Amino acid sequence: MRLVFAGTPEPALPSLKALLESRHEVVAVVTRPDAPAGRGRRVERSPVAALAEEHGIEVLTPAKASDPDFQARLRALEPDLCPVVAYGALLPESALAIPVHGWVNLHFSVLPAWRGAAPVQAAVRHGDDITGATTFRIVKALDAGPVYGVVTERVRERDTAGDLLARLAESGARLLVSTVDGIEDGTLRPVEQSEEGVSYAPKVTVDDGRLDFAAPAAALDRVARAVTPDPGAWAEFRGERLKLGPVVPVEEDGLAPGELKVERKRVLVGTGTTPVELTEVQAQGKKRMPATDWARGVRIEAGERIS
Repeated sequence: MRLVFAGTPEPALPSLKALLESRHEVVAVVTRPDAPAGRGRRVERSPVAALAEEHGIEVLTPAKASDPDFQARLRALEPDLCPVVAYGALLPESALAIPVHGWVNLHFSVLPAWRGAAPVQAAVRHGDDITGATTFRIVKALDAGPVYGVVTERVRERDTAGDLLARLAESGARLLVSTVDGIEDGTLRPVEQSEEGVSYAPKVTVDDGRLDFAAPAAALDRVARAVTPDPGAWAEFRGERLKLGPVVPVEEDGLAPGELKVERKRVLVGTGTTPVELTEVQAQGKKRMPATDWARGVRIEAGERIS
């Protein structure tokens, strides 16, 4: 089939690569416009755009998918199907109607659970044991279209959102190719989603990464892993923001919420239950470093707290 692939960040790359290696023809990609990235805020192409250009594939970067010029070009390309992975923009019905077989999205949850922008982060934050990826036909309602296929993935004890997403991007890519194959062969028919078990995963903000050390250790552990690597966990120390890596619950008593305890090989923080161990720390204007190195450098005094 003739495909126009829509996607933007790195998690979309395994799917684009798999489709490029499949029996189908990727005639163009649709991706978000160039945007500032990194510390220097230099304007960069999206990862999907960069990969497409390496393969000599046309790149479309509409500010909005409702743009008439974009839709005219999409019609001219005559796609049979538009696979979508983390495109990052709404698709109006006028665009959805262009491909013969519509737009098929690879979503990183087992729908109808965790519809929305941040399903992997939600699965980690809420302590899900199992998650996965789903292919479905895009309709007007958010992530509510009929389902073509599902793969499942166990959430490991120390998974960050980044770890889990990397695995789902790979298994999801295989699912997407098999879905496109099945649509072309006529062997795959979508099934409407259940009305039960619907949950939503809104976009994660910087504020979602703030750790409240009055919470239980297990909850802090899940929150920190859910926002790693982006936007990252953080707290305040001596009036300044301190970025934190994942934290690890430990079986030890005697620390008040937020109270710091520095040992030779670890740094502990009190919580609403048992303490957690800090792993990596990044102070403002500094590089990320092991928590023990940070603690030696700032010379934490007895009774000091992080909040």
